[in-house]
Amino acid sequence: MASTSTRGVASARTPVRTAATVVAAVFVLVGVLGFIPGITTNYGDMTFAGHHSDALLLGVFQVSILHNIVHLLFGLAGFALARTASGARSYLIGGGAIYLVLWLYGLIIGQNSAANFVPVNTADDWLHLFLGLGMIALGVLLTRNTARTRRA
Repeated sequence: MASTSTRGVASARTPVRTAATVVAAVFVLVGVLGFIPGITTNYGDMTFAGHHSDALLLGVFQVSILHNIVHLLFGLAGFALARTASGARSYLIGGGAIYLVLWLYGLIIGQNSAANFVPVNTADDWLHLFLGLGMIALGVLLTRNTARTRRA
């Protein structure tokens, strides 16, 4: 016997929920990997925050303890929001917008300035651009038909 309860609808796996869950898992994974010596080069030079951290995730992306914590928290927020289609859509589109703002912020600030507190480098800037565009695209494209169906 099929149930049409709100609980059943909320637990249905939709493409947008799956995408948000995968994105969230990647952020948690990146946050954890940032704390593993070897995967993060110059691990001994990692600082809590600021541009003085010389630690590089995968030898490319500048990270700090704060940067890794932000990735973990962003991923955990994604898991919480991915429980519903509307939450997943908000996570992808809103998170994508945040990453586009971070991309602009990285372009504007000097990499050796106190404003670079997370920290970010050129590789991070490019990654933030692609993450922002990709997350927004997922949020919009995976909910196109749902939005049309609701309006009809």
